[in-house]
Parts: sequence; structure tokens; C-alpha cells
Amino acid sequence: MKVTVSLIKADVGSVAGHSVVADELKTIAEEMLNKAVEDGKIIDFRVFNAGDDLELLMTHRKGIDSTEIHGLAWNVFRKCAEKAKEMKLYGAGQDLLKDAFSGNIRGLGPGVAEMEFTERRSEPIVAFMMDKTEPGAFNLPIFRIFADPFNTAGLVIDPSMHSGFVFEIWDILEHRRVIMKAPEEMYSILALIGCKSRFVIKRVYPKAGKLPTDEPVAVVSTEKLYQVAGEYVGKDDPVALVRAQSGLPAVGEILEAFAFPHLVSGWMRGSHNGPIMPVPFRYSKCTRFDGPPRCIAAGFQICNGKLIGPVDLFDDPAFDYTRMRAMEIAEYIRRHGPFEPHRLSAEEMEYTTLPKVLEILKDKFERI
Repeated sequence: MKVTVSLIKADVGSVAGHSVVADELKTIAEEMLNKAVEDGKIIDFRVFNAGDDLELLMTHRKGIDSTEIHGLAWNVFRKCAEKAKEMKLYGAGQDLLKDAFSGNIRGLGPGVAEMEFTERRSEPIVAFMMDKTEPGAFNLPIFRIFADPFNTAGLVIDPSMHSGFVFEIWDILEHRRVIMKAPEEMYSILALIGCKSRFVIKRVYPKAGKLPTDEPVAVVSTEKLYQVAGEYVGKDDPVALVRAQSGLPAVGEILEAFAFPHLVSGWMRGSHNGPIMPVPFRYSKCTRFDGPPRCIAAGFQICNGKLIGPVDLFDDPAFDYTRMRAMEIAEYIRRHGPFEPHRLSAEEMEYTTLPKVLEILKDKFERI
């Protein structure tokens, strides 16, 4: 029997600006999801926060894009937003961009990563949750996990992985997708996903071996808030689910892809480039310049739909060096102040608040 894992997030209000989700909101979410377990809507759940984003991880048998599951998440976020407004929290209801639920939470503001698959004899899975960045921030690590032999030794020495994987890449500006194979089309894949503000890895599938080729082994949320709101309302703060072991990259290979603090877009006011820093749960609050951008990783075993865990996978001194490098990069790039490449390019600033400043200045220009 197949199980569905749904990771749905939203910024519904936070304490001290964009820092952290209030405990009162997490309590509301846990109470509502406990009731959903009792009512048989879901099998199991966990509630997290990545910075100021409330994260709902749920398992069930209802498949992806289930109206019942998405409606449950929407109701949790709405209830938490009401409490956030009552508490005068910052950005209360920020990611709830529409008033009415129409059967699917996609296009309403929250980010969604879901996968349905046949549970293996042993089913490890990692839930990644980022704050202060965009969906394209997952492009580099997901590529390295499933296509880079210098990251993932199994691509070279494990016969079940030797033929590679299939990437589903979305053009999030033109709303289209392309299916590409690695390693055969590796250079073409890189030509696309290197433009991380437009082309985003959505799903990864196995190409051959014991695993069904129509069941994803990784999925990333690709919702862009500015496309829903028509203006900048906050960063997208993506989430991802990655399955591990037994014909797939090992957990250690998956985490290795985050050992390099690569530059991502977001950070302060969604307008700056900065290093993504892998952190334990307790360090997910963003402080310096509303950052730097963060990523947490929760590891689980799935047993008949039940979640065993989480393991706080970045809570390890092995990542101290990565965090140190991230802060060195943050210090260097912060010294650029309002100059590119710290500030995003003019094209990427189009949906931030900068155009409002330029509108004020337009009548001051004269032709030369």
C-alpha cells in the first residue's frame, strides 16, 4: 500500500520581526493535527519551524493534492494566523494570500512538497526546510545528491544507482516543465538549473533498478509568492523531501551536498544574495541582517505510515566548519552593502520594494 508524505509550510506570524514562530502557534497546529489523527484523516505528523515559517509534516493514504489534506493544512494556518493577529505578531497571516480555499492549497501562498510511494522494507526520508530564500536554493544540493559522483559515491560504485536519475525541471516563469536524464543530459540540466531564479528542480525519479520509476525519490516546493500576490510579500522559503538508502543516495551522501554554503537569493527583504547555512533546529531563527539563509534537516524512518524520529541531522560538529565558512562568506558579502552582487540584479529586484523607490525618482531624470 502506498503512503503519501506531505510537507506544507507558511509564514503565519512570528516573534521579533521575522525571527521565529511563536510556541502558541505550534501548539495550535499540534492540537489540530492530533485531532486529525484521531479522526483518521492522517496517519502521523510532526510540527516544526524553520525560522519564521510554520512547517507541517504529515503522512496519510490520500495521495498528493488531496483536497482533504490541503484543506486541513489551510485550516491550521488560518487558525494560527488568527491567533497571530490576536497576539500582534509580525507578518500575521503573511503567506495566506487568498481568502477562500478552493480545493487545493497551491496558488494560495503556502509552499508544498508531497510524494506518494510504495513503502520499502526500510524507508529513510529527510525533510529539508529553508528560511529566507527561494526554491532555486535547492538546485545545487539536489543536483549534487543525484548527479554528482564527487558528492555521491553510490553513482560510481553502487550498481543500482550507476545508470543515474531522471530530473523534472520547472520553468517557473513560463509555467512549463522538461524531463531530463543524468548523466546523459547533464550539461543541458546544468544549463537550466544554473539559472536558479527561473529553472527549478521539482522532482527526481529513479531511472532503473528495484524502485518504481514513476514514484519520485525527491520533491521540492516551487511556489513563488510574488507570482500569487503580484508584488513582494516575503521570501518563498522552500521545503524538500528526499528518500534515502537501498538503491538511493545514503543519508550521509544527501547531507554532504549541504557541506558547501553556496550563495542563494533572499536574506534581508528578499533582496540579497547570501550563503545558505545548515543548522540544527535550535539555530533556525534568523537574526543577522534577517539571516543568513538557513536550512534544517529532519531525518525519519517511515513504518506503515508512522514517523519514527526526527533526528536533527545538522546538529553535528561535522557541520561546524560549514557554518564557519558560511559566516565568513556572509561577512565578506555584507561589506558590499547596497551594491551588487550582494544586492540582487535589477531583474530579480523587479518584484521587491525597489521599483517603488524608482517610481519616486523617475521625474528627476532628464534626457542626455
